[in-house]
Amino acid sequence: MPFFFFDWTFYLLIPALLLALWAQGRVKSAYARYSQVAAAAGMPGATVARQLLDRNGLQNVGIEEVPGDLSDHYDPRTRTVRLSAANYHQPSLAGLAVAAHECGHAVQHAKAYAPLAFRTAFFPVAGFGSRMAIPLFFIGFLFSAGGGGNLTVLMDIGILLFAAFVVFNLVTLPVEFDASRRALAMLQGSGYMSQTEVGGARKVLNAAAWTYVAAATMALLQMVRLIVLRGFRD
Repeated sequence: MPFFFFDWTFYLLIPALLLALWAQGRVKSAYARYSQVAAAAGMPGATVARQLLDRNGLQNVGIEEVPGDLSDHYDPRTRTVRLSAANYHQPSLAGLAVAAHECGHAVQHAKAYAPLAFRTAFFPVAGFGSRMAIPLFFIGFLFSAGGGGNLTVLMDIGILLFAAFVVFNLVTLPVEFDASRRALAMLQGSGYMSQTEVGGARKVLNAAAWTYVAAATMALLQMVRLIVLRGFRD
């Protein structure tokens, strides 16, 4: 959530910004490398995803192709695994890893995995918080500077709303790590990848996981920044 007018508290965000840049570079590098490595199974991501879902009794979960690069996701509302074009059609290690990861989310949903259930239910609250927190805080911060003490309550509300966004990012971590764990287990256990190939898939998924760590770190440090700025009005 951006809040980038410059003052000394901006320096609090630098570690998270550096981590985010590193994570993005790492995931792009790993994906680019292993999207060029064909899986010995010779099946595209969509086929492997369909078979993995069926093996887990999830014939009711659909698979769709979506535009974009690395736009893959699982939609719990419609029970649909959505794969970007490259991962849908190509039999690469990266494509199979990503497809299996999204199937991991579908399995989580079917098994009522608590962190996923919480994240799904909490999403509207976090979304509202991410949209409203900074505008409310910014209004309170600006207009309380001239002695408008009553407006500091807007800053407090903004911090509380942003806290919901932070919680959402933190809960996302176990959800994503667990989906990757399930993905690797399914790929190897079902014979779609050898031990050597699983090593490449793991690198792709681990690199992707760091983007979620970076997002959670940014959210936490942003909240620390809001709290520090709030202290300027006491």
